[in-house]
Amino acid sequence: MTAIANLRQSEAWNGWEGKLWAARPDRYNGMMEAFDAPLFDAAGIQAGHAVLDVGCGTGLTTRLAARKAGNGHALGIDLSEPQRERARRDAAAEGIANIAFERGDAQVHPFDGPGFDVVISRGGVMFFADLVATFEHLREAMAPGGRLAFVGPQPGDAGNAYARATAVLTPYLREPSPAARGMGSLLAPERITDVLTAAGFRDIEISPVNADMGFGADARDATDFVFSMAPIRHTLRSVDADVLAGLRDQVRDALGEFETPLGMRIPGGVWVVTAGR
Repeated sequence: MTAIANLRQSEAWNGWEGKLWAARPDRYNGMMEAFDAPLFDAAGIQAGHAVLDVGCGTGLTTRLAARKAGNGHALGIDLSEPQRERARRDAAAEGIANIAFERGDAQVHPFDGPGFDVVISRGGVMFFADLVATFEHLREAMAPGGRLAFVGPQPGDAGNAYARATAVLTPYLREPSPAARGMGSLLAPERITDVLTAAGFRDIEISPVNADMGFGADARDATDFVFSMAPIRHTLRSVDADVLAGLRDQVRDALGEFETPLGMRIPGGVWVVTAGR
């Protein structure tokens, strides 16, 4: 039986939110694409490495890790069975053999075999029931000299680009969707440092990375994407249809600021965090 410590997140990611992400990985990967290179630069994956991808979702970062590992191996772990199935299907379609995906809770999952040389995550480490216990468990699963590298959001503010474009929705955002709970658990560098230090990591480095995030072809396409996101759908689920249509029009107009010849590009920022075992 799969060990699960975070039952609420497991229920959420195996329900409608997990299915939503599994159905449209191109949209979510496109939004985060600009941060993939900084993550992998920080991870330093080399041929022969064993890599663990925590909260791998539909598996794009796991597939990238597997290719970089060459004759090594990449394992993706995620609570979401719908996303795991999508990840397995896409890896098979690309003919990637040195890869595997498991459904599990990385806080308590029994990792078998030799220790991982590199542990990566593109935002998946924020949602655990006990962050210190999770990172301690991950550190114990790493090889001597192993490296941790992950990406997480910087604190938002009312003046940032996305917040400005979606400001009209702010009064409706009274609660996170079930799967989004915990998203703000590692926003502050001091908090990240405290958690990793308590878990036994050393040589902790936290660097800001800013880049333009891809939100679609144009303002209309980006609006469709924004309103399809689980947190927005959840908080607007009871809004009258006429009011909802007006909100969409206002967001579409505001997003026009970010249209470019290459599509919608909205400035965003993350932390890239590294640490040693």
